[in-house]
Amino acid sequence: MRPLSKSKLMAYRQCPKRVWLEVHHPDLRVDTAASQKNFATGHQVGAIAQQIYDPTGQGTVIEPFAAGIDAALALTLSLLDTPQPIFEAGFAAEGAMAFADVMLPVQENAQAHTPTSWRMIEVKSSTTVKDYHREDVAVQAFVARAAGVPLTAIALAHIDNSWTYPGGGDYQGLLVEKDLTDEAFARGADVQNWIEGAQSAVAQTTAPAITIGKHCHDPYPCGFYAHCQSQVPQAEHPIDWLPKPLKKGLLALIANKGIIELRDVPDQLLSAKQQRIKNVTLTNEAYFDQAGAALAQAEHTLPAYFLDFETINYAVPIWPGTRPYQQIPFQFSVHRLSDTGQLTEQSFLDLSGNDPSEAFAEALVAACHESIPIFVYNAGFEKTRITELAERFPPLAHALLALNASLVDLLPIAREYYYHPSQQGSWSIKAVLPALCPDLHYDDHEGVQDGGMAMTAFVEAVGPETTPARKAEIERQLLDYCKLDTYAMVRLWSAFSGQRLLVSP
Repeated sequence: MRPLSKSKLMAYRQCPKRVWLEVHHPDLRVDTAASQKNFATGHQVGAIAQQIYDPTGQGTVIEPFAAGIDAALALTLSLLDTPQPIFEAGFAAEGAMAFADVMLPVQENAQAHTPTSWRMIEVKSSTTVKDYHREDVAVQAFVARAAGVPLTAIALAHIDNSWTYPGGGDYQGLLVEKDLTDEAFARGADVQNWIEGAQSAVAQTTAPAITIGKHCHDPYPCGFYAHCQSQVPQAEHPIDWLPKPLKKGLLALIANKGIIELRDVPDQLLSAKQQRIKNVTLTNEAYFDQAGAALAQAEHTLPAYFLDFETINYAVPIWPGTRPYQQIPFQFSVHRLSDTGQLTEQSFLDLSGNDPSEAFAEALVAACHESIPIFVYNAGFEKTRITELAERFPPLAHALLALNASLVDLLPIAREYYYHPSQQGSWSIKAVLPALCPDLHYDDHEGVQDGGMAMTAFVEAVGPETTPARKAEIERQLLDYCKLDTYAMVRLWSAFSGQRLLVSP
């Protein structure tokens, strides 16, 4: 019986069809950019964990993919007789195989040359312990103990997002441990059942008949989703385009009757807004209450600013005074529209590689120095970032918090008064802009087309291996992208208010 890796067992726990595809058709797997970013973050956090648990560098890092699985398993067995940490130690037993992030020797006798037992630590890049992490740890514990490892304790280490990086490469405190020994050891029978179930699923000649559902994205996105989706009838107008929440009666109808088409949803099971979305979608005619939109923003007169931020959120902080996953703003664009229709734009972008926060805050206060409306799209994001900057830089706090008091959110206006069939259930500015202003498209811009791509571009730009020419190219792309975001808001404001712009950017 070919042993199944822990990752395949976890794939089975998510969906038996997924593990079958992982084994028989791995070529069909397509990981999203977000999934690939999560993989990279996991590797980075794992590397930091090695520094934390082996500060003197005396331990051994096993590289199973470089050395080969069999060699890695054999090396692990030999290292279990040494009193040094082991990273990526591999074990195989009972039809399963697992590699431990961290193995720490436990020596009751300090004079002994071999450890009495071992403590295992699984490292995760999340900020909390999730249910599937507990299953992950149970698998690790079962396989190691079944392989004969004298394992006496197992813990899960995850990121403490309240910890502040002191600088100097000192990451002690980044991870916090949750002991799961008793729980993990008690789930041996469960793990045996999972292994048997996964082996049975893999042994089938055809994929298990599992339909698309919530499990495709929970607890993590499945790379085979596009493949599975291509195998079933596709809705012309999916029910997923309806804004949430859905009424219980509709949820029951979906579950019991398997309906997927918006046209098959009874009107009485829809809210007024959902009914509007259904009507717009099926008639292919946009809904626009321009008078209502104009009234909603009428009190916020010109002149006005239109503002957008871009941020970076490192799982492992690189700047002193910052926390894991803290959203650090590195760029803004602000358009100013005068009461005569004159449009000007200012930008800030810091690609120096230093913490951009204070310079960003100072530039923002200078750029938005007038007490006039500041239009944004999804105000919660900008408001939170400004509040965080005010907390970090007290001398600027009064001026920054005054900006918060001036923010005006265009997103609720768009949600309430506008919907186009092309939006397909989304009110993101990327969906609304080309519908309301068809001459503008984000996909016309080279390189950076959304916030995720902006983060990726920033990381590349500040990287030491990036050439000056490439950095200059990224700078241009980021400036163009952020400028489009704020100009998009100007255009939305113009459409909502009914006032024509006299000057283009």
